[in-house]
Amino acid sequence: MWILASHLQRRLSRTQLETLLLQRTEALQKLTQRLLRVQDNERRRVARDLHDTVGQTMAALKMALADLEIRLQDNQSTTGVLCDLGALADQALQEIRTTSYLLHPLLLDEIGFTAAAQWYVEGFGQRSGIKASFDYEKCDERLPIAIEMALFRVLQESLTNVHRYSGSAEVGVCFKHQQENVVLEVADRGCGIPAELLIRLGEGSSGSGVGLAGIRERLEELNGTLEINSSALGTSLRAVVPLVSNDRLAACRTYNSIALLTAAESTARSARL
Repeated sequence: MWILASHLQRRLSRTQLETLLLQRTEALQKLTQRLLRVQDNERRRVARDLHDTVGQTMAALKMALADLEIRLQDNQSTTGVLCDLGALADQALQEIRTTSYLLHPLLLDEIGFTAAAQWYVEGFGQRSGIKASFDYEKCDERLPIAIEMALFRVLQESLTNVHRYSGSAEVGVCFKHQQENVVLEVADRGCGIPAELLIRLGEGSSGSGVGLAGIRERLEELNGTLEINSSALGTSLRAVVPLVSNDRLAACRTYNSIALLTAAESTARSARL
């Protein structure tokens, strides 16, 4: 009787593991598909932006050069054309720098998250027309690059959503460097999020949007959390990431990878019994 109960318990455990593995595999496949769609959409957006901004500027630059060539042949004044060429070149450089920065900010690598975030918030305000403020606590110590990148992506996604959906005329960003964790908060005074959608966002379901799903995954990899609160007065997003050393962060990632591999191998061995 004891042997039968033990056998049933082992079969039940094996069934539970198989079910869990299938669920995780399905979730990973869905996330992979969503990330691929995001990658394709991002490439299309970059291509469109390059065509509409830099492409148009370079076309105008080419026409100005043709005009300059004609004026030189006819010994006409070229002062105005040269000024136009300089202005167009400056505009093209600015557009290329903006696109490059939005893809990956160099300031993030060079001097850290705070400077990169301040630059990005100011640029967001200029591009969107939304009054944007950035409050932060000065700290000389650099964060691990994985944490800085995760926080920057949270900032990008949050401000993009404010611009697209909130209808808010202003947004405030606050960054706190505490003893045991770092906190990034983004708050607007817009129309708020519908209750049903807010529930899905809190649960992290498939209907919560690819961008938010991506940053949630980034934060969870760092043992961080993402909180979203909303009302008729506006919406606030709060990302909290615990502070760990680079060595400890690498060790956590290695441990998680080994744990997942061990669970998969154990499930495979159990299935052969």
